[in-house]
Amino acid sequence: MGLRFFNTLSRRVEEFTPLDPAGKRVGMYCCGPTVYDFAHIGNFRTFVFADLVRRYLEFKQYQVCHVMNITDVDDKIIARVNQEGIKLDEFTKRYENAFFEDFSTLNCLRPHFTPRATEHIQEMIDLIQKLLDRGIAYRAVDGSVYFSIEKYVQMGYKYGQLTNLNFDQMRPGARIKSDEYAKESFADFALWKARTPDDGNVFWKSPWGEGRPGWHIECSAMSFKHLGPSFDIHLGGEDLAFPHHEDEIAQSEGAGLQSNNTRFVRYWLHGAHLLVEGKKMSKSLGNFYTLRDLIKRGYSGREIRFLMLTAHYRDPLNFTFDGLNAARASLTRIDDFLLKLREIKSLDSVEPDKAVLSQFEAALDNDLNISAAWAVIFDWIRDVNKMISNNELTSATAAVAEATWRRMDEVLGVGRQTTELIPQEILDLANARQKAREQKDFKTADQLRNELRQKGWIVEDTSRGPRLKRI
Repeated sequence: MGLRFFNTLSRRVEEFTPLDPAGKRVGMYCCGPTVYDFAHIGNFRTFVFADLVRRYLEFKQYQVCHVMNITDVDDKIIARVNQEGIKLDEFTKRYENAFFEDFSTLNCLRPHFTPRATEHIQEMIDLIQKLLDRGIAYRAVDGSVYFSIEKYVQMGYKYGQLTNLNFDQMRPGARIKSDEYAKESFADFALWKARTPDDGNVFWKSPWGEGRPGWHIECSAMSFKHLGPSFDIHLGGEDLAFPHHEDEIAQSEGAGLQSNNTRFVRYWLHGAHLLVEGKKMSKSLGNFYTLRDLIKRGYSGREIRFLMLTAHYRDPLNFTFDGLNAARASLTRIDDFLLKLREIKSLDSVEPDKAVLSQFEAALDNDLNISAAWAVIFDWIRDVNKMISNNELTSATAAVAEATWRRMDEVLGVGRQTTELIPQEILDLANARQKAREQKDFKTADQLRNELRQKGWIVEDTSRGPRLKRI
């Protein structure tokens, strides 16, 4: 069997088949950040999940076009801009830059396109006009433009494809102008919002008067521009399934741009929430963390990324500091393993172990079963470590093992980026300690070991000589 994903649209695990007739190119869209503040670790769980999907598709030799939007205008942003009294782009650029710094800290691959909403206003206006022309949208008295769910359904479309909506128990017929609305209601939603005094200087001209786009129309217009009216994968957190993604489907398919009964999106993938110590993350509970909060506490991006890759994407991830410490211990185990391999190997250009990679791939093919993939890796490390302990690992086999890890880490992205250079001062101390040991001056050797530790290094005595490691 090939790669399989749980498709929220069909509510079942499906074989992944790209729209591309050649089966090579994959269009992938992920809802990006709303840049009004620093992103929190719950946000980044979704982005690490999207990065895993991207990396694994490329591991499988697909040619991925990865698009992630930047929402740089919405209700929250306008409120903050007015509060601080600065220009829109000056405000949003601050948090967009911070987001991509954090994105890099987590070793996420930069999307091929990161369109900003404010740079695609014309595309949004054009899409809204198509909906007006088809009679699915209408203009209100104040100049705002709304999407009519009733007209959409009357044209034979279904509203409520990603979630089971009980229309009898919900409140239909209301008109919603805000970017987000209550889960217990469905309503006509704003495609274009007429300018109000609260908007200040944030507005654009349109055929319907001054105003700005609604949140939902942004993603449809930007995905159309960069991926076309139909593409393969749309990702996001499970909280976006309704109303945001549901409204995306309605306006995107309601515009009638797809051909041959092709859907707007073929596979919808949604990641589950992140909890903190078993509770919903909340500032009022004191368990709200940005990535920068964790870095200040001494944790690294790769440790945080590792923890985020320990639970299946459709299962809630319980973030704990014990979990972060366990991630650190697991990465230390991997680093020690690689250090041993590099001491033994003599070759660089070798092919990885196909049998191990086959097991790794079989795990991830099954709807990205990351737990099974880690089980393959740590069972393999245990077996190779036994060979090292028994002096059974040849230099050639060590090289193959290192190449195998490098190949798997192309998907995981948790390995060290470069081999750290050991400062000359540390090397000199280690050499002096070794000479003291050879002369049986163990008091001096212990003093030098302590000095190394104070400088952030430990020295391990192995059968192949001393080995330096950063603490």
